[in-house]
Amino acid sequence: MTTVIGLDLSLTATGIAYPDGTTRTIKTRPADGDRRLLHIQAAIADALTPTTTLAVLEDLPTHAHSAGITGMVHGAVRALLLDQQVPYALVAPATLKAYATGKGSGDKTAMALAAFKRAGVEFGDDNQCDAWWLRAAGLDRLGVALFPLPADQRARLDKARWPELTVAVTS
Repeated sequence: MTTVIGLDLSLTATGIAYPDGTTRTIKTRPADGDRRLLHIQAAIADALTPTTTLAVLEDLPTHAHSAGITGMVHGAVRALLLDQQVPYALVAPATLKAYATGKGSGDKTAMALAAFKRAGVEFGDDNQCDAWWLRAAGLDRLGVALFPLPADQRARLDKARWPELTVAVTS
């Protein structure tokens, strides 16, 4: 069984796409300081199952002002995934947008619209949408795509950093 979760990491609002495709945003309070990292870790630990095949994370923005803060979340979550022996992939924001919409510059509205058109799903916020697309990308990469996409959009996933995993055989 292929079990994939998607994680759009942020110190203030982390989006999670669960193995069943449902989504949630984990919001934290600035007043809690670095304890927010523990809250995010616990929420993600709850999302993991003993059979989790892959976690797909939106990669750090390379030149963004918030990269340092988001990097703290990445460190805490990657440590959790390593401890739980869950392989993880890193997908750059532009790669995810291109996979979802066909354009690396697609905005959040375009991604939400693409999810609605492809799968009839709607989200509470853009964090959930990103997490959902990250999960979809992981499933697609493992050979169990949720829906058909043009070949050029699927090829965008080749730019992501994927761990060595067994790919499902599709008939």
